[in-house]
Order: sequence, then structure tokens, then C-alpha cells
Amino acid sequence: MQLRTHTCNQLNSNNIGDTVTIVGWFDNLRKVSKTLGFLILRDFYGVTQVVIETADIMDIVDNQNLESTLLIEGTVRERQSKNNNIPTGEIEVVPTKIEVLGSCIHNELPFVINRSTEADDNTRLKYRYLDLRNPAMKDKIVIRSQVVAELRKKMQELDFLEITTPILTCSSPEGARDYLVPSRLHEGKFYALPQAPQQFKQILMASGFDRYFQIAPCFRDEDARADRAPGEFYQLDMEMAFATQEDVFSIIEKVLPEVFAKYGVYSKSSNPPFKRIPYLEALEKYGTDKPDLRNKLIVQEATDIFAKCGFEPFSTNTIKAIVVDNFETTRKVIDKICHDVEVQIENKAYWAKLGEDGNFVGGISKFLGDIKQQIIDKFNLKAGDYIFLTSGPKLKAQKTAGVLRNILGQHATFHVEHNCYEFCWIIDFPMYELDEKTNKIEFCHNPFSMPQGGIEALENENPLDILAYQYDLVCNGVELSSGAVRNHSPEMMIKAFSVVGLGEDDVKDKFPAMYNAFLYGAPPHAGIAPGVDRMIMLILGEDSIKEIIPFPMNKSAMDVMMNAPSAVDQSQLDEIHIKLK
Repeated sequence: MQLRTHTCNQLNSNNIGDTVTIVGWFDNLRKVSKTLGFLILRDFYGVTQVVIETADIMDIVDNQNLESTLLIEGTVRERQSKNNNIPTGEIEVVPTKIEVLGSCIHNELPFVINRSTEADDNTRLKYRYLDLRNPAMKDKIVIRSQVVAELRKKMQELDFLEITTPILTCSSPEGARDYLVPSRLHEGKFYALPQAPQQFKQILMASGFDRYFQIAPCFRDEDARADRAPGEFYQLDMEMAFATQEDVFSIIEKVLPEVFAKYGVYSKSSNPPFKRIPYLEALEKYGTDKPDLRNKLIVQEATDIFAKCGFEPFSTNTIKAIVVDNFETTRKVIDKICHDVEVQIENKAYWAKLGEDGNFVGGISKFLGDIKQQIIDKFNLKAGDYIFLTSGPKLKAQKTAGVLRNILGQHATFHVEHNCYEFCWIIDFPMYELDEKTNKIEFCHNPFSMPQGGIEALENENPLDILAYQYDLVCNGVELSSGAVRNHSPEMMIKAFSVVGLGEDDVKDKFPAMYNAFLYGAPPHAGIAPGVDRMIMLILGEDSIKEIIPFPMNKSAMDVMMNAPSAVDQSQLDEIHIKLK
């Protein structure tokens, strides 16, 4: 029990008359007189009321600031005014001794501890050690620990072996910027922190290990987002030998729903098998490859009807429609919806409403008179229904519709199922795509993925028509993970990279270990790596990932508590052969 006999949530009526020692932080004091006061002591586990009844004890407390750490010895007695909201609400401690273990020398705190989440982000991050004293924040980190332990337990029960992979490795083109580490012993050369253990886990499969996992740290020099921490993150990394896409799905569907249901703020979670949605279908129906299936609104094709209505933005573009029925709202709300869409994606949304007289009103209604009945018939409209529209080149129209669908779900909440976790798999991603800036063919997803149709597809099909055994796991509109069946054939790997302009020598140079390992007989293998931070963010119902990370960086990728990144001594730079420009 360390310095204490009990924690601050243990004492109850069974302890009345006992002499006890409790320790913790000086949380609050309600002082009634010079000899009477009610002190709240808080530790990791809870709070206990301490009743000060002597001038000597009061003098000790008066000389200390809030958040000092105290040791209190005393006698437990029944509390006259009981507090049923806390475990120790039946009792109080009358102290015979108070010892100051650690003084808080600051008269004013940067924020009230139990209201720290109301402070601005940089203040919270600078004083994270105080922010984490807030029981609400502490509880999130406790849940994080429990979720990670549960994930580890379930993976081990499914015969996965936990293996740690190197942190210092080589730089490789995996889609994001590397963090580089200069070598002291090898002048002019650099290690890289791993963006993911991708190559190592595939090499483990070639090494004869059958089922691998780890709670893996990953490092990517990316900008922050609400669902992405800059710098580093953790993922439940896994790989299976002699496995198919369905084998991976089966494992994830055994592990995640139970964890989400056990620890999540919502008790309901999708039952396996999760819905499988081809990538192109997801863009058509939801306008995104990470759809929130709690939102029941569906994007519909509308080009054939609206293209010739006389509204100029529709004349040469693809047009998508979303119908919202039973939507009782105001023009002000409609205008805000359209404004928010334009702000988010820099493309407009349009609308019209079917009036009680059977004519369209508002928005672009004046262009719809001649095609009124066609619209009503195609979309099964009834009086009072709204039809929202987007236009542009096909992909732009789809993505605008996806943004519009999400924003409509925030207002037409009756079309959204709340208090649940809706999982789905997005499958059949294109193997390749055109880079918007260079117009060159690039890998769409993971470059190590198996093309559907194998080497014959790579040799005979238009690269942009080739699909891959790649998949994303999505929950409530948040992408939790990408995964794939891996390309384990050296011949096929060279052919796949040749499509993006990389030759055999490039493959051997950039991925020497994995390429050479596959030359010795590699098994078919597949894997995935759900993001632990994103999972816990969803489990706790948080909108920002920084709320569930003990020591996150700010939006500028700075640790304002530790003052990182920071300057280093010239002698340190000299040792690693670095000269600053």
C-alpha cells in the first residue's frame, strides 16, 4: 500500500473507528472558521473528505496551496451529511497528523483541475501533468490501457505471437514523409523511424512465423487532423501466413466488436460479418471511401434528368442527388448546409423543395418546371421532400455529395442511427491511380498488394482497371485501418512496380531484404493494422484524438511540455556529421 493504509475511494462504514493513513493531492478546502474546515483529498482512485477541527492542523493546511501532496493520518467516523455520489460518501477522516509530501509553490493554477478540458489546447498540453490529474482525463488513459490489454489478450487467444520489430530502420517509399535519424558511425547515411512495420512483418511470414501481431509504434511526418496525431501513433499490427482476405476479416470481426461493446460509450456494435462495400460502389452511394453507415441517406445518380434542365452548372457535368424526406427546417439552415459544403470542399451544393401544390420551390426550382414529373417519379418524392444536388467532374461530384451527406446527417438527425458502432469493409480498391499533379500512374494504396488477376492482369489490362486485394476497415465514418493480401511473388512484384516506372534494380535497391526473402519461397500472406488511437477515440466518443493520448503534440507537431523539437549543441551535430544551412 506504499505510504497509505487505504486509497481515497476505499473507506466506508465498515472502517468507522479505524485509524488510517491516506495520501493524495490537496483538491479543495471549505473553511468554516479558524478551527473548522472540510478538506477534499484526491488520489488516483477517488476522493475522501477530511474534517479539520483544530487550529494546529488548520495552520498546516493554510500554508499550502491547492495540488500540494499530503499524507493524512486520522480516525474514520460516520459522516453526518452523507454523499451518495462517491464511494466514500458515508464517512470522513478526522486527522491527527498532516504531513506535506510535496508542496505546490504556485498560488494560481493555469486552470481548475476538474475543468481542465475547458482550457485552450496549448495550455492543456504545456501543463499536461495537471490536465491528466483531472479525473475525467485520467479515466480516458485508464480505458486506453484496458483496451490495449484486451486487444493483446484476444490476439494471443487466437494464437497470434507478439513480436516487436525495429524502430531504427531504412527509409522506404510508403506514402508519407519519414523521420530521418543521422548515423554517427556511418557518415552521410540515415536511419528512418518506421512508418509501419510493413516490411518486417512480411519478412516474418517468409521466416516461417504463422501469426504475428504487435501494438506497434509508427512514425510519420504528417500534419495533424482531428483523427490523426502528428508524429507518432500506435496500431494493432497483424499478419497471417497462408491466409486470404476473408481470413483477415474473420479475425478482426472476432476481436473488435467485443472490445467496442465492452468499453465503448455505445453498447451496440455491428455483428459480423461486417458489410462489404466495393470502393467504386462506396463512392457512388456515399460519396466517400469511409462512409458513416449510421447515416441512412444515400447518394443517387441524377445526370440523366438534370443535365438538360437549363441550369448552366449542370450542363456538362455529372450530377448527384440526395433526397431528404420529413425534413422540417428553415431557409437559414438550408443556406448554412450549402455554405458549409462549399467551405469544406470548394464546390457548391444546390437544392429544391417539392411544395404542397406539386411544384418545386426555393433553390434552383425555376429550372425544374419542365422536368418536374420526371424528378418526382425517379426519386419517389412527396410534398415537403427536399432534393439536394451536386455537380462537377464525376469524382468531384461524388466527393461533394459525400460531404453534403455528412452535413445533412448533422441536421436531419432522424436519418442517423445514434448510440452504436457501425463497421464496414471497403474492398476492391484500384491497384493504380493517376496522380492529379503529374498525371502519372501511381499506386493507389499499398504497393505490396496482390493485384486481382495476378500477373496476367498486370501484363494485359489497363492499369487503371486493375483491382487489388486491398481493404479498409471503417467505423462510424472513421478509417480505422488499411490492409491487403500481399504480393509475395518476386516476379509479380517487379511487374507491379514497373507500371509506375520503377525497374527491377529499383525494387532490389529499395526493398532488398523483402525481395530477397521472397526468392527463398514465401507463403501467401495477408494482414491489416487498425489504429489503436483512432479505436480508442471512437470507443470513448471523442471528436479529437489528442484527448486519448497521454502526451500528444499540438497541431504544429510540437511538444510544448517538453519543448520539442529543440535546438542541439554544435558538438552533437558534429558527431553525426550534420551542418545546418
